Amino acid sequence: MLELGVKFLISYFIGSLMGALIVGQLRGGVDIRTMGSGNAGGTNALRTQGVLFALGVVVIDVGKGVIGAGLVPGLELPFVPMDPELSRTWLQLCCGTAVVFGHVWPIYHRFRGGKGGATLFGTLIVLGPQLIVPLLVVWAAVFVLSGYVGLATMLAAVSVPVLIGITRMPAEQPLFIYGLVMAGYIARWHRANIRGMKDGTEHRNRKFMIFSSKRKSVNDEQT
Repeated sequence: MLELGVKFLISYFIGSLMGALIVGQLRGGVDIRTMGSGNAGGTNALRTQGVLFALGVVVIDVGKGVIGAGLVPGLELPFVPMDPELSRTWLQLCCGTAVVFGHVWPIYHRFRGGKGGATLFGTLIVLGPQLIVPLLVVWAAVFVLSGYVGLATMLAAVSVPVLIGITRMPAEQPLFIYGLVMAGYIARWHRANIRGMKDGTEHRNRKFMIFSSKRKSVNDEQT
Protein backbone atom coordinates (compact mmCIF):
# COMPACT_ATOMS: atom_id res chain seq x y z
CA MET A 1 0.00 0.00 0.00
CA LEU A 2 2.94 2.34 0.62
CA GLU A 3 4.05 2.13 -3.00
CA LEU A 4 0.52 2.77 -4.26
CA GLY A 5 0.03 5.76 -1.97
CA VAL A 6 3.36 7.39 -2.75
CA LYS A 7 3.10 6.94 -6.50
CA PHE A 8 -0.52 8.11 -6.50
CA LEU A 9 0.61 11.34 -4.82
CA ILE A 10 3.54 11.80 -7.20
CA SER A 11 1.20 11.47 -10.17
CA TYR A 12 -1.24 13.88 -8.58
CA PHE A 13 1.51 16.47 -8.05
CA ILE A 14 2.62 16.05 -11.68
CA GLY A 15 -0.97 16.52 -12.81
CA SER A 16 -1.15 19.73 -10.78
CA LEU A 17 1.47 21.33 -13.05
CA MET A 18 -0.92 23.26 -15.29
CA GLY A 19 0.19 23.71 -18.87
CA ALA A 20 -1.83 26.90 -19.27
CA LEU A 21 -0.25 28.53 -16.24
CA ILE A 22 3.29 27.37 -17.06
CA VAL A 23 3.05 28.77 -20.59
CA GLY A 24 1.31 31.84 -19.17
CA GLN A 25 4.23 32.52 -16.86
CA LEU A 26 6.65 32.21 -19.77
CA ARG A 27 4.48 34.75 -21.60
CA GLY A 28 4.74 37.35 -18.86
CA GLY A 29 2.22 36.18 -16.29
CA VAL A 30 -0.83 35.50 -18.45
CA ASP A 31 -3.57 33.67 -16.52
CA ILE A 32 -6.23 32.44 -18.92
CA ARG A 33 -8.48 31.56 -15.99
CA THR A 34 -9.36 35.27 -15.98
CA MET A 35 -10.20 35.24 -19.70
CA GLY A 36 -12.75 33.68 -22.01
CA SER A 37 -14.47 30.72 -20.39
CA GLY A 38 -12.14 30.87 -17.39
CA ASN A 39 -10.95 27.32 -18.00
CA ALA A 40 -7.24 26.47 -17.81
CA GLY A 41 -7.29 24.22 -20.84
CA GLY A 42 -6.22 24.11 -24.46
CA THR A 43 -9.53 25.31 -25.93
CA ASN A 44 -9.64 28.48 -23.87
CA ALA A 45 -5.93 28.99 -24.52
CA LEU A 46 -6.52 28.83 -28.27
CA ARG A 47 -9.50 31.15 -28.09
CA THR A 48 -7.79 33.79 -25.98
CA GLN A 49 -4.05 33.49 -26.77
CA GLY A 50 -3.65 31.87 -30.15
CA VAL A 51 -2.25 28.71 -31.71
CA LEU A 52 1.30 28.65 -30.34
CA PHE A 53 0.19 29.28 -26.76
CA ALA A 54 -2.49 26.58 -27.03
CA LEU A 55 -0.03 24.11 -28.58
CA GLY A 56 2.32 24.56 -25.63
CA VAL A 57 -0.56 24.00 -23.22
CA VAL A 58 -1.69 20.82 -24.95
CA VAL A 59 1.85 19.38 -25.16
CA ILE A 60 2.35 19.87 -21.41
CA ASP A 61 -1.10 18.58 -20.44
CA VAL A 62 -0.88 15.49 -22.65
CA GLY A 63 2.75 14.92 -21.63
CA LYS A 64 2.01 14.86 -17.92
CA GLY A 65 -0.64 12.21 -18.58
CA VAL A 66 1.98 10.09 -20.33
CA ILE A 67 4.44 10.60 -17.46
CA GLY A 68 1.90 9.97 -14.70
CA ALA A 69 0.55 6.74 -16.18
CA GLY A 70 3.68 5.55 -17.97
CA LEU A 71 6.76 6.49 -15.97
CA VAL A 72 5.70 6.95 -12.36
CA PRO A 73 4.42 3.37 -11.80
CA GLY A 74 7.85 1.95 -12.70
CA LEU A 75 9.93 4.33 -10.59
CA GLU A 76 12.34 2.78 -8.11
CA LEU A 77 12.06 5.06 -5.11
CA PRO A 78 14.33 5.08 -2.05
CA PHE A 79 12.60 3.85 1.10
CA VAL A 80 9.56 2.75 -0.97
CA PRO A 81 10.00 -0.91 -1.92
CA MET A 82 7.98 -2.34 -4.79
CA ASP A 83 5.00 -4.25 -3.45
CA PRO A 84 4.98 -7.78 -4.95
CA GLU A 85 1.28 -8.14 -4.17
CA LEU A 86 0.31 -4.95 -5.96
CA SER A 87 -1.00 -5.41 -9.49
CA ARG A 88 1.11 -3.41 -11.92
CA THR A 89 -1.96 -2.89 -14.11
CA TRP A 90 -4.02 -1.39 -11.30
CA LEU A 91 -1.06 0.70 -10.18
CA GLN A 92 -0.87 2.24 -13.66
CA LEU A 93 -4.60 2.90 -13.67
CA CYS A 94 -4.48 4.51 -10.22
CA CYS A 95 -1.58 6.74 -11.29
CA GLY A 96 -3.49 7.64 -14.44
CA THR A 97 -6.49 8.62 -12.33
CA ALA A 98 -4.29 10.67 -10.01
CA VAL A 99 -2.65 12.69 -12.79
CA VAL A 100 -6.05 13.55 -14.29
CA PHE A 101 -7.39 14.55 -10.87
CA GLY A 102 -4.32 16.72 -10.36
CA HIS A 103 -5.09 18.55 -13.59
CA VAL A 104 -8.66 19.23 -12.55
CA TRP A 105 -7.88 20.05 -8.91
CA PRO A 106 -4.25 21.32 -8.94
CA ILE A 107 -2.84 21.75 -5.46
CA TYR A 108 -0.48 24.51 -6.62
CA HIS A 109 -3.26 26.68 -8.03
CA ARG A 110 -5.99 26.66 -5.37
CA PHE A 111 -7.59 23.58 -6.96
CA ARG A 112 -8.73 25.57 -10.02
CA GLY A 113 -7.68 23.59 -13.06
CA GLY A 114 -8.92 22.32 -16.39
CA LYS A 115 -11.44 19.69 -17.41
CA GLY A 116 -9.10 16.75 -17.88
CA GLY A 117 -9.55 15.89 -21.56
CA ALA A 118 -5.96 16.38 -22.76
CA THR A 119 -4.43 14.73 -19.70
CA LEU A 120 -6.79 11.77 -19.97
CA PHE A 121 -5.73 11.45 -23.60
CA GLY A 122 -2.11 11.35 -22.43
CA THR A 123 -2.83 8.51 -20.04
CA LEU A 124 -4.55 6.52 -22.80
CA ILE A 125 -1.47 6.82 -25.02
CA VAL A 126 0.18 4.58 -22.41
CA LEU A 127 -2.74 2.55 -21.07
CA GLY A 128 -4.62 1.87 -24.32
CA PRO A 129 -2.66 2.96 -27.41
CA GLN A 130 -5.01 0.91 -29.60
CA LEU A 131 -7.81 3.32 -28.63
CA ILE A 132 -6.09 6.51 -29.78
CA VAL A 133 -7.05 6.46 -33.47
CA PRO A 134 -10.76 5.61 -32.87
CA LEU A 135 -10.90 8.18 -30.08
CA LEU A 136 -9.51 10.89 -32.36
CA VAL A 137 -11.92 9.89 -35.12
CA VAL A 138 -14.89 10.22 -32.74
CA TRP A 139 -13.64 13.57 -31.44
CA ALA A 140 -13.08 14.98 -34.91
CA ALA A 141 -16.40 13.70 -36.26
CA VAL A 142 -18.42 15.20 -33.42
CA PHE A 143 -16.49 18.47 -33.62
CA VAL A 144 -16.96 19.04 -37.36
CA LEU A 145 -20.62 18.08 -37.15
CA SER A 146 -21.53 20.10 -34.04
CA GLY A 147 -18.82 22.74 -33.65
CA TYR A 148 -18.70 22.09 -29.90
CA VAL A 149 -15.31 21.17 -28.44
CA GLY A 150 -16.84 20.18 -25.09
CA LEU A 151 -19.35 17.83 -26.70
CA ALA A 152 -16.61 16.27 -28.83
CA THR A 153 -14.48 15.70 -25.73
CA MET A 154 -17.34 14.14 -23.76
CA LEU A 155 -18.39 11.77 -26.53
CA ALA A 156 -14.79 10.80 -27.25
CA ALA A 157 -14.37 9.93 -23.56
CA VAL A 158 -17.59 7.90 -23.61
CA SER A 159 -16.36 6.05 -26.69
CA VAL A 160 -13.42 4.63 -24.72
CA PRO A 161 -15.36 2.18 -22.49
CA VAL A 162 -17.76 1.46 -25.37
CA LEU A 163 -14.90 0.44 -27.67
CA ILE A 164 -13.25 -1.64 -24.97
CA GLY A 165 -16.56 -3.30 -24.09
CA ILE A 166 -17.19 -4.27 -27.71
CA THR A 167 -13.71 -5.36 -28.76
CA ARG A 168 -11.52 -6.21 -25.77
CA MET A 169 -13.63 -7.65 -22.96
CA PRO A 170 -13.13 -9.50 -20.67
CA ALA A 171 -9.35 -9.34 -21.15
CA GLU A 172 -9.24 -5.56 -20.63
CA GLN A 173 -11.70 -5.32 -17.74
CA PRO A 174 -9.45 -3.03 -15.62
CA LEU A 175 -9.04 -0.60 -18.52
CA PHE A 176 -12.79 -0.77 -19.16
CA ILE A 177 -13.47 0.25 -15.56
CA TYR A 178 -10.94 3.07 -15.83
CA GLY A 179 -12.52 4.31 -19.05
CA LEU A 180 -16.01 4.13 -17.57
CA VAL A 181 -15.04 6.06 -14.46
CA MET A 182 -13.12 8.67 -16.43
CA ALA A 183 -15.98 9.12 -18.92
CA GLY A 184 -18.32 9.84 -16.00
CA TYR A 185 -15.93 12.40 -14.55
CA ILE A 186 -15.30 14.07 -17.93
CA ALA A 187 -19.07 14.49 -18.37
CA ARG A 188 -19.36 15.91 -14.86
CA TRP A 189 -16.49 18.36 -15.40
CA HIS A 190 -18.16 19.56 -18.61
CA ARG A 191 -21.57 20.19 -17.03
CA ALA A 192 -21.19 23.95 -17.63
CA ASN A 193 -20.75 23.16 -21.34
CA ILE A 194 -23.90 21.03 -21.25
CA ARG A 195 -25.86 23.91 -19.70
CA GLY A 196 -24.40 26.28 -22.29
CA MET A 197 -25.52 24.07 -25.16
CA LYS A 198 -29.02 23.86 -23.68
CA ASP A 199 -29.18 27.63 -23.20
CA GLY A 200 -27.62 28.45 -26.56
CA THR A 201 -24.69 30.28 -24.94
CA GLU A 202 -21.95 27.71 -25.57
CA HIS A 203 -19.21 28.83 -27.96
CA ARG A 204 -19.61 27.10 -31.33
CA ASN A 205 -16.77 26.86 -33.85
CA ARG A 206 -18.87 27.22 -36.99
CA LYS A 207 -15.88 27.76 -39.28
CA PHE A 208 -14.85 24.13 -38.69
CA MET A 209 -18.33 22.68 -39.23
CA ILE A 210 -18.95 20.90 -42.54
CA PHE A 211 -22.71 21.57 -42.50
CA SER A 212 -22.68 25.01 -40.92
CA SER A 213 -25.23 27.63 -41.91
CA LYS A 214 -23.74 30.88 -43.17
CA ARG A 215 -25.83 32.75 -40.64
CA LYS A 216 -24.36 32.83 -37.14
CA SER A 217 -26.31 33.30 -33.99
CA VAL A 218 -25.74 36.35 -31.86
CA ASN A 219 -24.27 34.17 -29.11
CA ASP A 220 -21.74 32.64 -31.50
CA GLU A 221 -20.59 36.07 -32.60
CA GLN A 222 -20.25 37.31 -29.04
CA THR A 223 -18.39 34.32 -27.60
